[in-house]
Amino acid sequence: MEKFSYKAKDFQGKTVSGIIEAGDERSARAILRERGLICYSLKVVQSNILSYIFKTFFRRVTLSDLSNFTRQLSTMVAAGLTVHEALSILKEQSSEALSPIISDILYSVEGGSSLADAMARHPKVFDTVYISLVKSGEVAGVLDKVLLRLADNLEKKREFQGKVKGMMIYPMIVVLGMIGVGVVMMVFVIPKLLSLYQDLQAQLPTPTKVLIEISNFMVRFWWIGLLGLFGAFYFFRAFYSTSSGRKKIDSLMLSLPVFGRLKRTTILAEMTRTLGLLVSVGISIVDALGIIAEGVGNSIYEEELKEAAKQVEKGFSLANVLAVYEEFPPIVPQMISVGEETGKLDETLGKLSRYFEMESEQLTKGLTAAIEPLIMIVLGIGVGFLVIAVILPIYNLTTQF
Repeated sequence: MEKFSYKAKDFQGKTVSGIIEAGDERSARAILRERGLICYSLKVVQSNILSYIFKTFFRRVTLSDLSNFTRQLSTMVAAGLTVHEALSILKEQSSEALSPIISDILYSVEGGSSLADAMARHPKVFDTVYISLVKSGEVAGVLDKVLLRLADNLEKKREFQGKVKGMMIYPMIVVLGMIGVGVVMMVFVIPKLLSLYQDLQAQLPTPTKVLIEISNFMVRFWWIGLLGLFGAFYFFRAFYSTSSGRKKIDSLMLSLPVFGRLKRTTILAEMTRTLGLLVSVGISIVDALGIIAEGVGNSIYEEELKEAAKQVEKGFSLANVLAVYEEFPPIVPQMISVGEETGKLDETLGKLSRYFEMESEQLTKGLTAAIEPLIMIVLGIGVGFLVIAVILPIYNLTTQF
């Protein structure tokens, strides 16, 4: 979405000006027409870094916004309203971040575009799974039912991600607190204590000298640390943007002792839930695998899912194909085989998704329980080093008298 500065005239001939947010210039002019304004000047407003950060982190469409929009749209369509009428109502009721996107979708629908194609103009909000499901609902004439299932799936996804993130909040807060306290001590507290020791001409032991060097570096060359962080971040993004780099990093993430298993089960939970949803609305397994591969978020699973789609297209069963890959635990092909034999693959995938969700929650709890004592040990070592480095010179001074 972009911001546009406009000048227009209303029906009374009065000149009005302001800023409007829309997907492109065409959508911006359409929104102004809806407001009864005749636009004669429209320019793109260049965003500064602060507005970009605010827009990125505070005005983005959340899963909750998308879930509520999908459920409300489903309810309105089921009640007999046209898509145009439903979107016209929802653009006034939605969040500040989602409202201009709905306005752009409404304008595209008014121009003769399908709902799926209009939503595809906003890939950051509506992913390939969402677009494919809406398209299948429009083709089959069951858009309201598809949207309802999609809303349920989004709510489950939001609930699952919320549980995993919620369990990791405490360790993250403690770690950030440790880093913050350490920086404050090194930059503000330690230099004042050290100046006191120098005035008293105290003999400084080795721990205190080490602390002095660390403090001096942080006070004088803090910019090197910032440049190092930005440089490492830039290098990581550049390396991850390459296919070989992405594969190496994704493989490393999956091979980590505890985090790797958590990442794997999280991917499997999302994958099986989405695959079950796609199959339940009539999308073929081959197409469903291709759709999931695009949004799985891991190059290892992406390659294996695309290869699995090719094998299934040749006539092999999905269970037999997935059994070949090590990234899929034995329970996945076993359960899928049962679903294929009974003709209830979507239900089986739903049960499989719940199994991986429970396993992810247990892993997160175990990881949190393991991190807490580790944090306390590291915190104890750090505090102990600070105490020794600060107290030893005082002790040496007292022994001199």
